[in-house]
Amino acid sequence: MLGSKWVIKEKIMINIGVLASGRGTNLQAIIEAIEEGKIEGEIKVVVSDHPDACALKRAQQYHIDTRYINFKEFKNREDYDKEIIKTLKEKKIELVVLAGYMRILSPYFIRTYKNKIINIHPALLPSFLGLHAQEQAVVHGVKISGCTVHFVDEGVDSGPIILQKAVEVSDDDTEESLAAKILKEEHQIYPRAIQLFSEGRLIIKGRKVFIK
Repeated sequence: MLGSKWVIKEKIMINIGVLASGRGTNLQAIIEAIEEGKIEGEIKVVVSDHPDACALKRAQQYHIDTRYINFKEFKNREDYDKEIIKTLKEKKIELVVLAGYMRILSPYFIRTYKNKIINIHPALLPSFLGLHAQEQAVVHGVKISGCTVHFVDEGVDSGPIILQKAVEVSDDDTEESLAAKILKEEHQIYPRAIQLFSEGRLIIKGRKVFIK
C-alpha cells in the first residue's frame, strides 16, 4: 500500500565459541540445531586441549574454524586460559559453550566471560557433581537421574541452573546404558538453552535463572 511502512525484525545472530575435549556429540547436536534454524547463532571457533579430539574433526567437516592449544606450553592454568581467551576475543565470542571440556576453567576465565559460559552436566544438579555422574547415580540406586544445563561459576558444577531434564533409571541400568539415555536428552536441552540465551531471555537473580 502506498505510504505504508514494513518493519522487518532482523534476527540477532550471536557468536558462539565451543570448548571441547572429546567426541563432540553435543557439539554435533548444536551444529545441527543451527542448521535447522533452532539456534540463532553461529559457531565461530571450536577450541580443544586434545589434538585428536573428534570434536575438532566434526567442526572441520562443517568448515568451522578449529584451534588446538597445548596446555603443556604454558606455565599455569591462567596463562593457558588467557591464550584461549585471546582466540575467543579475536572471534568476538558472545557465548562460551562447554561441550565435554575436561579442564576446570580458571577464575580469570570465568570473570572475563561472567554469565556468558554454559555447561551441560549428566545429572540433576546439585546431585552427583564432578566426574562419572552416571556411575554415581547407578551406585546410589536412584530412580531418577537426568541432565542439567547451567551457567559456569568458580565452583564445581555449582552455577545457576538454566534447564533440566529427568531420565528414569531402570533396575538393570549400567553406567553406560544410563549415559546413553541421558545423552539423548542432552542433545535436546543444550540447543534449547543456547537459543534462550541468544534471545536474551535468561535472567539471573541470585541462584535462580528466570526465563522471560
